[in-house]
Amino acid sequence: MDNLRGSLLMIASMAGFAVEDMFLKSAAGALPVGQILMIFGTAGMICFILLAKWQGARLIQPAMLSRPVLIRAGFEVGGRLFYTLAIALTPLSSASAILQATPLVVVAGAALFFGETVGWRRWSAIGVGFLGVLIILRPGLEGFSALSILALLGMIGFAGRDLATRAAPKTLSNMVLGVYGFAMMVPTGALLLAYTGGAVMPDQTTVLFLAAATLFGVAGYYALTAAMRVGEVSVVTPFRYTRLVFALILGVMVFGESPDATTLLGSAIIVASGIYTLLRGRKVTRG
Repeated sequence: MDNLRGSLLMIASMAGFAVEDMFLKSAAGALPVGQILMIFGTAGMICFILLAKWQGARLIQPAMLSRPVLIRAGFEVGGRLFYTLAIALTPLSSASAILQATPLVVVAGAALFFGETVGWRRWSAIGVGFLGVLIILRPGLEGFSALSILALLGMIGFAGRDLATRAAPKTLSNMVLGVYGFAMMVPTGALLLAYTGGAVMPDQTTVLFLAAATLFGVAGYYALTAAMRVGEVSVVTPFRYTRLVFALILGVMVFGESPDATTLLGSAIIVASGIYTLLRGRKVTRG
């Protein structure tokens, strides 16, 4: 029963993140990305401060200046910045597809930096998954878009953040880490805004888009945390890939996107490789 609850929470979390992306992409049509990061970061930070206080957690702790937390902040900045640029400037479906390679990078990073055992089968699956990313990117081919590299950089940033989270002091709760993560978006957005141009007064519709993105983003994060604590990680984690399904549906229905066969093939390869890697890791752990 716990695994069922955890799986449903993970699906709800991925739906929340996909809807968050949809609203951010919609807002990007009216506001500079730097301003979006500042507003979204401030709103998300406030929400996580309230959640952290509700849990009775202290926001200011010596551990916030530890090396893993500072490294995590750097990757958080890169992930948020490049992925927000990706969903603003490229199709939501292709950006989300590339993001699905994050678990593969996390598994590879865990082997390289934390000494976790990864056999040849999982290394092979990771390699196949990266091949799926290349199929979507199409480097050197006519369909290649340099802007698609933004999603790749965002994916690397999020993978680095997840790896650094593993090494973060246990005294820092997920909610406190959420506060730090969203807080880093504010100065990042300010620097980007200073480089690209001045701020724009948002209209009522754009404000609603950003409010909705914050609501769904925080709800998704909360559901993700609950899912990882309720069910077995190896059972719950594969349901992360439902985010791609939601993103494809929203991309087609809301933005009129038409993912081509190459993008769909690359997406299927990434998802299949990721699920195999996770299931193989579960089998090795139990063995």
